[in-house]
Amino acid sequence: MARLRRKLVRPQPQLRGNVAARMSAAFADYLQSECHLAANTVAAYRRDLVRFEKWLGSREIRTLRVGELSDYVAWLYKQELAPASIARAVVSLKIFFRYLQLEGILQDNLVELLGSQKIWRRIPSVIAPHKIDDLLTAPWSEDPYWRRDRALLEVLYATGCRASEVSSLRLDDVHLDEGYVKCEGKGSKQRIAPLAQKAARVVRTYLDEERPRLTKKNLRDAAFLFLSRSGKRLSRIAIWELVKKYAARAGIDPDVSPHSLRHSFATHLLAGGADLRHVQEMMGHASIATTQIYTHVDQSRLKKVHAQYHPRA
Repeated sequence: MARLRRKLVRPQPQLRGNVAARMSAAFADYLQSECHLAANTVAAYRRDLVRFEKWLGSREIRTLRVGELSDYVAWLYKQELAPASIARAVVSLKIFFRYLQLEGILQDNLVELLGSQKIWRRIPSVIAPHKIDDLLTAPWSEDPYWRRDRALLEVLYATGCRASEVSSLRLDDVHLDEGYVKCEGKGSKQRIAPLAQKAARVVRTYLDEERPRLTKKNLRDAAFLFLSRSGKRLSRIAIWELVKKYAARAGIDPDVSPHSLRHSFATHLLAGGADLRHVQEMMGHASIATTQIYTHVDQSRLKKVHAQYHPRA
C-alpha cells in the first residue's frame, strides 16, 4: 500500500531555470486570454518576469523567503531602474505569485508582504501652445510622406490618443464628417475622441492623395489608417521616431515624445476652461486622480483661480 501511495503522489515541479521560464510564459498567455489585458501590458509584465528569472538563477521559487524577496528588490535598485519601474516589477511579481497559487504550485504569496514604495509623480512635459503649430507643420513637401506625417501629428494632438492607440486605428474607426475617432485604450476599453475640423481636413488630404499608393504595397494591412512606406501598419516605435524627428526640426525639446502631445492636449484643454471630468473621459483615464496631475502642470489656470478667489490676490 505504501508503495502504491508513493506512486499516486504527483511530484511538484522544481520552479527554477527553464521551468520557471515556462511558467512565466504560461502566465503571459493567462493574462492575455483570461484577463484580456492589452498586449503592451502583458509585454511589460513579461519583461519584469525575465528580470526576475535572471535574479532567481538556481533558486527554487517555493523555497524563497521574505528576506530573499527583499534582496530581489534591492537587486533591482542596483540595476539603476527608475522607482516607477521597480514598483511595477514588484506588482508584476505579486500577480505572478497569485497565478502560481491558482495553479496550486504555491500555497502562500510572500510577495504580498513586500512594501510598495511611494512613487512621486513626475510632472509631464508639455509643449507650449505657440510651439504646437511649428510641430504640426514641421513635415515639409520635400519629405517622402509629409501628408501622412502631418495627419499623424494632427491626430495625436487633436485626440490626445496614445501612440499605440493611433497605431491601431482602422479606417472604420475614423469618422471625418462627424468629427471623431473611435480608439481602443488600455484593457481593450473603447472611447470616442473628438477630431477637430482642421485635423479632419489634413487626414482627408492624406487619405485622398497619399494613402492609396501605400495601400498597394501591402493589402494585408490596408484596413489600418496610418501605413508605413512598405504599406504595413505604422508601428508605435515608428510613430515615436517621427515625433522625435519633427520636434527636433521645430526646435522643440528633444525629450518630446508622442506622450508629450497627449499631455499637451489635456493641459491646453484645461487652460481653455474645460471641465476636469470631460478631460478624464477624453483621455480614457479610469480614475480622475490620474487626470488631476494636469491641474498642476497648467500654471496659468492656477493663477486665474488664485486671482479670482484669494482675498489678497
